[in-house]
Amino acid sequence: MPVTYAELRRKLEEMQVELRTQLDDMQREVREDSVGYGNHMADVGTEVFEQELDWGLARHLETSFERVKTAEAKFEDGTYGICESCGERIELARLEAMPETPYCLDCQTRLEHRR
Repeated sequence: MPVTYAELRRKLEEMQVELRTQLDDMQREVREDSVGYGNHMADVGTEVFEQELDWGLARHLETSFERVKTAEAKFEDGTYGICESCGERIELARLEAMPETPYCLDCQTRLEHRR
């Protein structure tokens, strides 16, 4: 049975809550785990490495969160499910897999090959 737009919207809302929670947890952890002065240079190096990983994950979560918010806003202006590149409808199967996607599969593939 194909997914409905109401289900996709609900999924986006759930994703936004989950991503916000993860972001808040990650930001709290990064603040609490600030690099200090250790007894050994290797320990400090490990702390710096782990902090960089956390910052990278936080940036990824922020990007995902913004994509989900943008997709949700498209429901309000009536443009959800329309490819930002070609203006065609994005297939429901693609939206079911990635409800936050702004592009149809053809345009996404074309954009990835340009990189």
